[in-house]
Amino acid sequence: MTYVVTENCIACKYMDCIEVCPVDCFYEGENTLVIHPDECIDCGVCEPECPADAIRPDTDPGMSEWVAFNRKYAEIWPVITQHGAVPENADQMDGVPNKLQTLFSPNPGSGS
Repeated sequence: MTYVVTENCIACKYMDCIEVCPVDCFYEGENTLVIHPDECIDCGVCEPECPADAIRPDTDPGMSEWVAFNRKYAEIWPVITQHGAVPENADQMDGVPNKLQTLFSPNPGSGS
């Protein structure tokens, strides 16, 4: 089993999960994070740290697409081991549906 980052992280990227990860398996994109499924040791310490409830076990229904998504971008994006800057509009974007379409937009929901 592994844990994966799901859609609600997009444009929220709170990063509370990063520093608790004992194996540094988080990778950072422009406005979201992913977990490398082959590096995650299934310890689960990251899941309760996420204020956006965006980290789920791969055994939850519908997670196979998110496993593939996390694997794809973990192979491209750099590893992140320390908490960084949270997007200014993170709280506004928390819980907004259909955020996958905003993945590569620098300021989704900002009106720009």
